[in-house]
Amino acid sequence: MTNVYIVGTAITPLGKHLDKSVKQLTRASVDAALADAGLQKEAIEAAWFCNTRQGALEGQHGIRGQCALRAYGFENIAIANTDNACASSSSGLIQGYAGIASGLYDIALVVGTEKMNFPEKRAEMFEAFKGSWDRELADQHLAALLAMGEGMPLPPEAALATGERSVFMDIYAAQARFHMRTFGTTQRQIAAVASKNHWHSQFNPDAQYRTPMSVEEVLADKLIAWPMTRSMCAPMSDGSGALVLASERALAKLDRHRAVRIRGIALSSGTQRTPEQYDRHLTRIAADRAYEMAGVGPQDISVAELHDASAIAEIIHSENVRFCDYGEGGALVESGESRLGGRRPINVSGGLLSKGHPIGATGAIQIHELVTQLRGEAGARQVEGARLALAENGGGFYGLEEAACVVTILER
Repeated sequence: MTNVYIVGTAITPLGKHLDKSVKQLTRASVDAALADAGLQKEAIEAAWFCNTRQGALEGQHGIRGQCALRAYGFENIAIANTDNACASSSSGLIQGYAGIASGLYDIALVVGTEKMNFPEKRAEMFEAFKGSWDRELADQHLAALLAMGEGMPLPPEAALATGERSVFMDIYAAQARFHMRTFGTTQRQIAAVASKNHWHSQFNPDAQYRTPMSVEEVLADKLIAWPMTRSMCAPMSDGSGALVLASERALAKLDRHRAVRIRGIALSSGTQRTPEQYDRHLTRIAADRAYEMAGVGPQDISVAELHDASAIAEIIHSENVRFCDYGEGGALVESGESRLGGRRPINVSGGLLSKGHPIGATGAIQIHELVTQLRGEAGARQVEGARLALAENGGGFYGLEEAACVVTILER
């Protein structure tokens, strides 16, 4: 098997692109990624297109990649479509990796593009989230997830009606309450994650939000589902990210000095477990597989992008990928170790919370940030001496946890 490298990467600015289509966003990221790689589109032998919303919001239920990429000018190549909820483009990445590592292709493209904002279809925008769990078992799974939050005293504001939101925010709130009850994690520690990531995002020109927030401002923000306030929850975002992958053979004709090697990558699904069996979390499973494949451990990671669709998620996943013991994720963020300048910065891009979360594109956008860091091209948010980087990207919900998780380890 050949080594696989990322030789080109790009993203669009994230936010509300009401005047741009999926095709237009895709063109922008692919143009920039090909230019970054120093390649023309004719060099691409295969492509994976990753999207979750076009079916629900535009009626484009199939052949999304063929539509977006044929419009760009790709013809005759292999095009596959990947929808794995929030883990779509990282799932596309592992498929592209396998295609090149096996020798089937030498140069491939992975694109994640999402349009989530359709003001005239607001009800459908929120309903679309329900496509990322088992619709037949939805009531059963939701009851089990919400039950995780039971058993701790709640403040009066927890009973207030807070208005329209994704059902996933209620799920994250229940997981936060479980973590608080089990380990003593505080609302202030959860707010510290959001404050850190909003502070990081001021240095990212492509971020949806670029205004720093103090812990006190995060806590005082509009309540969504206690203990989660608005700034502890990722926004709905439009955007695109593209990655160009190459084999060792193809790399000989490209700029090796800017190539980043995929050293380990793993995709996992979950198991039937109880809430207390958190050490069987699918993210722990994926992380351990990726570490084993890469031949490194958590102590070797210089910088990480973790799937902080809510602030509690960064705490949970910092534990799952073994950056700290279970129950110590809150203390980790308070210590400053996960802040830019700390021992192991997490989500220096601003994370999903502040950079943005265009579902099907999120995994590719995480990888773009880490490639930029490993190349030493991140400007004011550069992690000094970054050598190994880890991305964790979860998607959907099934049972008590995400339905899919991809952990990727990159090396300069």
